[in-house]
Amino acid sequence: MLQIRHSEERGAANHGWLNSHHSFSFGSYHDPLHMGFGPLLVINEDRVTPGQGFGTHGHRDMEIISYVLDGALEHKDSMGTGSVLHYGDVQRMSAGSGVRHSEFNHSATDGLHFLQIWIQPNVTGIPPSYEEKHFTPESKRGKLRLIASSDGRQGSVLIHQDAAIYASILQEGEQAAHALDEGRIAYVHLIRGSLVVNGTPLKAGDALKLTQEAAVTLTQAEDAEVLVFDLPQ
Repeated sequence: MLQIRHSEERGAANHGWLNSHHSFSFGSYHDPLHMGFGPLLVINEDRVTPGQGFGTHGHRDMEIISYVLDGALEHKDSMGTGSVLHYGDVQRMSAGSGVRHSEFNHSATDGLHFLQIWIQPNVTGIPPSYEEKHFTPESKRGKLRLIASSDGRQGSVLIHQDAAIYASILQEGEQAAHALDEGRIAYVHLIRGSLVVNGTPLKAGDALKLTQEAAVTLTQAEDAEVLVFDLPQ
C-alpha cells in the first residue's frame, strides 16, 4: 500500500529567522493523520537565516539526526561536543537520559538548509552520545548509501533502533531499489529534483509511505536526492 504526502501539505512555520516545514506533527502543528510512521517521528526541513539558530534546549530518549543540505550547521551540547557540519555531513545525537544542545547557522552571510530527523529509540535512559560522519556525493550517486543503522555497519552512524536510513543521488537514467523484509515498512522523502517511487511520481519535498510492499524502487530520476527509511512497524 502506498500513501503520498505532498510537499505543500506539510505543516509550515515561519518565525522570520526560521522557515520550517514539518512532515509530521511538531510544535504548534498538529495533524492526527501524521503523528509519525513507525518509530520515525519527525522530519523537519529547516532554513535558518545567517547567524541565527536554536538556543540551548533539552532532549531525552530520542535519536536526533541532522542531514545538512546547504550552509554550515554549528552544534554545541552538554557532553562537550562542538562541531560545524556542511553538505554531506550526518550528525547523530542520542539524547538518552538527557542532553542539552544548541544549533546555529555558523555563517553570518549565508543561509543554512538542513533536515532534522527524530527517531524513537528502542532503549531508554542510556547515556547520551554523539557521532558524525561525512558521506561524499560520489558515495551516494546512482545507488543507495547506508548512512544510519542499528549497528553502524558500512561506516554508517549508529542509531538505537531497528531502522536503517539510506541516501541516494540519482540523475536521469539512473535507478535504485531496496528489498523490504516481511513485516517492514518504508518511508521515502525526496529532498530535491523529481523521482518515481513504486510507480508514484514525487517532486521535491514530497514523501511516500510504503506498507506491505516487497521493495522500494526508485526510477525516472531527474536531479534527485532522496532518503529511504527501512523501519519496523
